[in-house]
Amino acid sequence: MVVWRCTRNCVGSCTYCSYIKDYAKDQELSTEQAKHMVDEMAEFGSQWFGISGGEPLVRPDIWEIIEYAEKEHGLNVSLITSGYAWDEDRFDKLRKYNVKTAISIDGERDTNDHIRRKGGYDKALYAMKKLSSVGLLDCLVTTMTKYNIHQMSHTAALAEQYKARSVVYHNLVPVGRAGQHMEDIAPTPDQYEVAFNEIYEIQRKLYGKVKVNVYSPFYARIVKQKNSVDFWDWYNEGYLGRCTIGGNYIGITENGDYRSCGFHEGYRIGNVKETKLRDAWNNLQKSEFHLKLRDKSNLKGRCGVCEYREICGGCRTRAEFYTGDIFESDPACNYIPKVLREDPKYLENLRQNELGKQ
Repeated sequence: MVVWRCTRNCVGSCTYCSYIKDYAKDQELSTEQAKHMVDEMAEFGSQWFGISGGEPLVRPDIWEIIEYAEKEHGLNVSLITSGYAWDEDRFDKLRKYNVKTAISIDGERDTNDHIRRKGGYDKALYAMKKLSSVGLLDCLVTTMTKYNIHQMSHTAALAEQYKARSVVYHNLVPVGRAGQHMEDIAPTPDQYEVAFNEIYEIQRKLYGKVKVNVYSPFYARIVKQKNSVDFWDWYNEGYLGRCTIGGNYIGITENGDYRSCGFHEGYRIGNVKETKLRDAWNNLQKSEFHLKLRDKSNLKGRCGVCEYREICGGCRTRAEFYTGDIFESDPACNYIPKVLREDPKYLENLRQNELGKQ
């Protein structure tokens, strides 16, 4: 799948929105330019055309572009919406073009509406029911914040009830509005640890009914610790939470820029108007910077010495936000690597820090 963030326009006001004004000044691709982008995706070999936003349903020409992707190239189409811009006409078009649709929902009613927008939960639930009735409910997506970190089971229960294909949990990445309010909304490392252990049990419970995925690099460590026997099958075939900025992903922004991370706005690698998608991908694979990120031996701090480094490595965007260094440790992880747990000097420094806090 190649994902296109088709617009910055939205009808929500999420506390963790990734909107950054500096990167929203460029004009969106025109309809014809977007069709050219779809041509590039098909030529590249993508089987799925993913559409995100903003709110994709408010882009006026989105149906023309979706129709083009399906009729001209036979691409499968996936779209994510909050459900807030929902109406029967849009539902009829989603059904007409067989668009597999994901719904964003961030916990129980009061929690979701606090994070996203008042009335958002009921609108999302209505869209969920309608999509489920015609077999188009692809997945439910929750972004983890301190407000909903104790409500992970709620999303899973809705996914099971309405027969979604999957449920996806995103850890919080400090971009846009989230970066401005991380102290207020970010879960603590200990809260993440508890939540990920809970999600692992949810994953076991829903096995064979609803696929559970976690977009967080250190969830791999949780699974490895709990189930080392089946770990590699899961990791290689079913895990989507690895940090992608080392060259494992390419997405397209609303103005046609290619980028190597679904969150980081700073690392652009050309534009669809001038560069073929295949060429951008090949350039990404040869980029000295991205190759350095792919090599986990370049990581620093706790991530650099962690015995789970090769399957995890942390979120590089989050590390850069907190430390200013994209190769530093991811501070959202609470795990202390074995080599440090066995280091007397490290343990003494840790003890002194704890005494200082008291």
